[in-house]
Amino acid sequence: MRRLAVVLVVITVLTGLLALDLANHGLAWRIFWNLTGEETPLAQVRGMVEWTGNFIRPQPHTDPMTPINHTDVNPYGINTFLQQEVELSKREQQVQMIADAGFTMIRQQFPWADIEIDGRGDFVDRRNDLNGDGMKDEISAWDKYDNIVDLAEQYGIEIQARLDNPPRWSRANPDIGDFAPPDDFQDFVNYTVAVAERYKGRIRYYQIWNEPNANGEWGNQPVSPEGYTDLLCQTYTVLKAIDPEIVVISGPLSPTVSLTDQNLNDFIFLQRMYDAGAGACFDVMSAQGYGFFSSPTDRRLRPMTLTYARHIYIRDIMVANGDSHKPIWISEAAWNSQPEDPAIIGYGAYGIVTEEQAARYMPLAYQRAQEEWPWIGNISYWFFKRADDSERSQAFYYFRMVEPDFTPLPVYDTLKNYITSQTPVLYVGVHQAENWAVELPDDAQLIDAEGAEFSKAVQTSRFKFDSYGTDVLIRWRGDAAGKEGVVTLPDGWNLTVARGQLMPTVSTFETDPSDTWVIDSITVLNRTFENIFPLAAGAVIAVTMLLWAVISGLWARRKS
Repeated sequence: MRRLAVVLVVITVLTGLLALDLANHGLAWRIFWNLTGEETPLAQVRGMVEWTGNFIRPQPHTDPMTPINHTDVNPYGINTFLQQEVELSKREQQVQMIADAGFTMIRQQFPWADIEIDGRGDFVDRRNDLNGDGMKDEISAWDKYDNIVDLAEQYGIEIQARLDNPPRWSRANPDIGDFAPPDDFQDFVNYTVAVAERYKGRIRYYQIWNEPNANGEWGNQPVSPEGYTDLLCQTYTVLKAIDPEIVVISGPLSPTVSLTDQNLNDFIFLQRMYDAGAGACFDVMSAQGYGFFSSPTDRRLRPMTLTYARHIYIRDIMVANGDSHKPIWISEAAWNSQPEDPAIIGYGAYGIVTEEQAARYMPLAYQRAQEEWPWIGNISYWFFKRADDSERSQAFYYFRMVEPDFTPLPVYDTLKNYITSQTPVLYVGVHQAENWAVELPDDAQLIDAEGAEFSKAVQTSRFKFDSYGTDVLIRWRGDAAGKEGVVTLPDGWNLTVARGQLMPTVSTFETDPSDTWVIDSITVLNRTFENIFPLAAGAVIAVTMLLWAVISGLWARRKS
């Protein structure tokens, strides 16, 4: 009984100390937070139990050390609805604020229904009386989009053009929802051709549709992975014919655990896309990155739970289907700071956080992606602003970064401070030399290079980058004579081991400007286990032998 009492006392004391630590955000709280993404003590304890499930279920295979294309882009993107702003000055104010915050890409919708409004090949807007004479005026439907493209170029921002939202004339059935695909996919293909030809050389990134696995985005009818794949493949073919440099992005899949034909689980939908041949029809896979009910540090991996890291399962499916060389771009990422008002349409559907939490989480989301997921390219915040507050009764409205009157919310200032003060770092993974985190001179060129991982390499007189890892390998071509640590590979490329550290550190690598380099890729490794294990094993063996010698000596002395 005495031993049992002691055990109970010890358990009680330890439980009390843990509760005290969690209540005061101590060491245990920080560990639990980093594993579960939960902030309250009870949720953290429950989350830790759920996290242990990672060790008893198969984990996704992500193939993180393979070369991955289109991850060289600056990761900071944001969703915009610039077409909603009637006043040109407000449109420009949006783009200026976005540029000032450090964002370099906008995911901007080019709604088909707003461009080819009344019929095939008709790009005239007749919807408004602009001069007040009581008659509808005719203007080019392209005007506002020409202005958007001009503004993006003026402020050094790239456009990811989202192509969707068909016009009514493209469907014979008036009862199908507004977002239903056209009766004839060729009509959509013709529209994408019109957009791509008009902005050839100015817009490189095109996203085909949005959330095709959710019937709200497929016209309130049963979704069709095979139908979407057909649409995607037809569009891919014509876009590549217009300009091979165009990058085609698949429509992001809505994260859902539903198994109905109205809202189909994103994993099942994606595998059926692959089965229908989608692997040959996109350059970039797209996913959504909503945090829902936990923070970006949530490391619980469960297929039936929605978290910021859900794209890890998307990556697993891509690898299984031979697409490990393709990246994932996150089209929409954010936490919802809606008021505690059950009357809001969709109340709680996206999770509910405070404005302080929404602002604190987003920098962590960007940072985790850079540190842990080398397959992630651009991440677009959802969203900058709406033109007015008429949608305040809907939950999605509260993802906004800026109020309709341009008053910034805390998330704007937090991200601006984070982005504009960040020193880019290459973390573990294989990075193309044109990566946004590599500092290159103005005269550096991306050239065709036989044997390069993606057929192109950077020719430059110098380059500089910071990395975090134990080892850095630089794959390059040129004269290796007199250079230390260079291994010439069988394909004629050279491999330079830039450094080797026992533990991961941040280090800067900068070349001699007198050299000419043709650089293919930079690989950052974390070999901590390989470095530490032999030392730790040797130490254990040495200590064991020492203890054995001491014990043997004492035993021998005792016997004598």
